[in-house]
Amino acid sequence: MVSLKELGERELVRRMRNIIRQPPGLGAGDDSAIIPSFNGDIVACADSISFERHFPKGMAYEDFGWMAAAVNISDLASMGARPVGLLAALMLPDDLDERSLYDIMAGMDDCAEAYGAYIYGGDTKSGCGSVSCTAIGALDGRPPMLRSGARPGDFVAVTGTLGTAAAGFFALENGIDGVSASPLMRPVPRIEEGISMAASGAVTSCIDLSDGLAEGARSICGASRVGMDIHMGFLPEGDGVDIICSELGTSKEELMLYWGGDYELLFTFDKGRVDALYDNDVEFSIVGMVTNDDVPYINHGDRREAMGNGRY
Repeated sequence: MVSLKELGERELVRRMRNIIRQPPGLGAGDDSAIIPSFNGDIVACADSISFERHFPKGMAYEDFGWMAAAVNISDLASMGARPVGLLAALMLPDDLDERSLYDIMAGMDDCAEAYGAYIYGGDTKSGCGSVSCTAIGALDGRPPMLRSGARPGDFVAVTGTLGTAAAGFFALENGIDGVSASPLMRPVPRIEEGISMAASGAVTSCIDLSDGLAEGARSICGASRVGMDIHMGFLPEGDGVDIICSELGTSKEELMLYWGGDYELLFTFDKGRVDALYDNDVEFSIVGMVTNDDVPYINHGDRREAMGNGRY
């Protein structure tokens, strides 16, 4: 048997889906599940963060709490769902002071309040330092945006900019001035954009970019059985990327394609319905097109190469 590290998260989820029974509605495989109910579908997702992997230099406990909520609310955004509530399970070291626990909860509640949701409860246990959240949302009659609907000829687009979280991280690690760490510490889920995109009816697939654009593109291509041509020159560059690349000699591809942590939305849409997105006030950048290939490619103008795995 191979180890969990060798399998990787995506392959592990795929294999687990073969073990559990297929539920009604929509189960594992998208950013959120859809659970049928008498009063309309319930959208639900769960994600975890830990002190070990998600507590960079300079982060406050309030920021950590915000992030615990935001990573889940972002998964609701990619489905086009409106956040309703959160449940939080905390496993914290016995020697952590009481004030820090309250700061984590305050940060979570600040994030929930910003997006119209509430914390309804959860659990606390002694542990190494992690928070696991379950977020619940509602579609309010909108069709969900899945990873599996992309079609050859669709345009590929992203909200916001790419590489800002990575730039903030490397600036903190290397003492580089002039680069904000706020996008790294307090990611902003694209709830309004997700709701508007779903309401437009133009979007054929969507995923959030917590694991980077390359990993997001690979996930959509795998679920939709298509390829993508994404142009490096079309990608919207985030603040600080140029400074970090100049100071450290890091490539823009590393920060904008592979590092992750931006929590933007990568989506595909029917090119004949672009006006529906504009009519719903969605701001986005077109970065490529869906193709008949089976993997995403990054096009540099003078060369075209398949995207590797995400590294964050």
